[in-house]
This record gives sequence, C-alpha cells and structure tokens, in this order.
Amino acid sequence: MIILLDTFIYFLIKIHYISLREVFPVNDEKEKKYTTVSIPKPLYEKIKKRIEGTGFTSVSDYVTYVLREVLASLEEEEKEEVFSEEEEEKVKERLRALGYLD
Repeated sequence: MIILLDTFIYFLIKIHYISLREVFPVNDEKEKKYTTVSIPKPLYEKIKKRIEGTGFTSVSDYVTYVLREVLASLEEEEKEEVFSEEEEEKVKERLRALGYLD
C-alpha cells in the first residue's frame, strides 16, 4: 500500500508538476501565529508552580494571558485624555491661588 502511495505521489509530481506542498500541505498558519520567547528557568519554574490547580494548562498560556492584560492596561492608559496646555495652566493657577505652588 505504501509503495502504491509513493508511486502515485511521484506520478502526480512528475506528470502534473505539482509541488510537494500541494501533496502534503504544511500548516503555515500555525508557524506564522506563534514564536518562541525565552525566559529564565527560575522564572519558568515559579510560574509553573503558580499555575498549579488553575485553569491554565501551560506556562505559555499563562504568560500569554498576563502579557495581553499588561498590554491592554497600557493601551487604556494611552487612550486616557491628557490635559491640554491650557487646561494644565488653569490647574497650576488654581494650585498657586490655593498656595500649593509658588
């Protein structure tokens, strides 16, 4: 059976000029969706202990969750409206009037 399959694949490649990726598709999506990040082993072990008994199935899942939370928090802070120069000057004037600034 394997010999027949090998012969069939050879025939497809030779006669029809198809690529091996068409015969044996590779899941390139997974390769593009993930990368490796290195962390110190002591940190890995600490996280591994921390997630015991939780819903996290791996250190990678936990780290991904934490990083998403941190980034979401930072993005929220960036969205917060900052005082314009005019508003900041008004606040300073009020603080001077109250004696908090010289």
